[in-house]
Amino acid sequence: MTEERCSADELRTLFLFEKLTDAQLDWLCQRGRVEVMAAGLVYAEGDPATHFYVLLEGTVVLSRRLRGADIEATRTSQPGVYAGAWQAYLGDRVPQRYPSSMRVTEPSRFFVLDADVFAQLMNEWFPMAVHLLGGGFLYRATMQGLTGQRERLLALGSLSAGLTHELNNPAAAAIRATASLRERIVGMRQKLSMIAAGPHDRKSLEALTRLQEEAAERAPKARALSPLEASDAEDAIAGWMDSRGLGDGWRLAPTFVAAGLDVAWLEQVAAAVDAGTLEAALGWLSCTVETELLMNEIEDAVTRISALVGAAKQYSQLDRAPHQVVDVHELLDSTLAILKGKIPPGIRVVKEYDRSLPAIPAYAAELNQAWTNLIDNAVSAMGQTGVLTVRTGLDRDRVVVDICDTGPGVPPEIRDRIFEPFFTTKPVGQGTGLGLDITFRIVVNKHHGDIAVESVPGDTRFRVRLPVTAAEPAK
Repeated sequence: MTEERCSADELRTLFLFEKLTDAQLDWLCQRGRVEVMAAGLVYAEGDPATHFYVLLEGTVVLSRRLRGADIEATRTSQPGVYAGAWQAYLGDRVPQRYPSSMRVTEPSRFFVLDADVFAQLMNEWFPMAVHLLGGGFLYRATMQGLTGQRERLLALGSLSAGLTHELNNPAAAAIRATASLRERIVGMRQKLSMIAAGPHDRKSLEALTRLQEEAAERAPKARALSPLEASDAEDAIAGWMDSRGLGDGWRLAPTFVAAGLDVAWLEQVAAAVDAGTLEAALGWLSCTVETELLMNEIEDAVTRISALVGAAKQYSQLDRAPHQVVDVHELLDSTLAILKGKIPPGIRVVKEYDRSLPAIPAYAAELNQAWTNLIDNAVSAMGQTGVLTVRTGLDRDRVVVDICDTGPGVPPEIRDRIFEPFFTTKPVGQGTGLGLDITFRIVVNKHHGDIAVESVPGDTRFRVRLPVTAAEPAK
């Protein structure tokens, strides 16, 4: 690096300084300097921001570091472009560190000001502008933080409402089944007392008990019949009972059919007991079958509740380390389970998972928030009908997750803006414009991945790519 004499006339040719007075240009030359930089790194991202640079001649490249690689953001030879400590006028209200790295690809000349001199210039020459810029910058940062928090709270409230609804359904089913089970047990006791009053020998009672055990065993394994098959089977059983002068054929037939029992089985019952107690025996066996079916119903409901609680636990990751190695499919499944109550019946969910994918290092709870934002947007775009496709795959050293919908698509004119904070196409009060911004920061900043969108009417795809190997945990 070498220094040259500063020329006010040269500074005047730059768009940044063209409106300054001669006195101001002289002030700059007295306090600043012209430096010639050899090709190479000028400053690195994250280092203390100590200088403000204005390009006079040469080529600069600005880059950000992502997952151990420098990603080029800007390359220019335009005289007057500036970089470095350009937020020095904000003082200690913001961290004074270089937000990116700058290098030159050839020997390049810069006008250089120390950060404190640049801050003095801004505050003395443009006090009103500093107040406006500082206020706007800090207000935006504050509002983004507050609105982001509100976005998370709204999402949490919506998810809680959906989860409550999903939990209520199996809980209500279990309560109804329990009440019905109590009635059937009372009925079994009554029918059993009627059978006991009859003239049965030990062999008949043993046969009847064996048939009860067979009915209890067959009920949970019965094949589901089509409506037409079930109707024919019920008619056959009701006709068999009517032919023997037995009542309640129309009421008992659906229960026996649901348990996979037929006329041949009823003939075994008739052979085991005398005609006088056949009706009581069939009623007793019907209560047995209903009891088994009701217990299955309760088991299904409790299993569903357990699965939902497990999904909520997986989704929140409350009992796990923030940064861990995870199966991305478990995260996607837990998110879909939590969001099930928000997905209209007319939207079909399709999972196309590559189960051979490796586990990846991730902040699981935050990835779940990203999936929530993307799936919620896809569902909102489709309205009441459509297909939501969640697809996974591998692209070299990255796991790929596609969230696809069949909605109207993202118009080309706004596609470049959808990840901007506060940008939304939803009506006022229905969207904060931070869902995709938060998703972008989770994927790119937190996980060193990338996210992109491809969209035509009827086929919109948000593609998230996450590294398979561990990067340093983001701060």
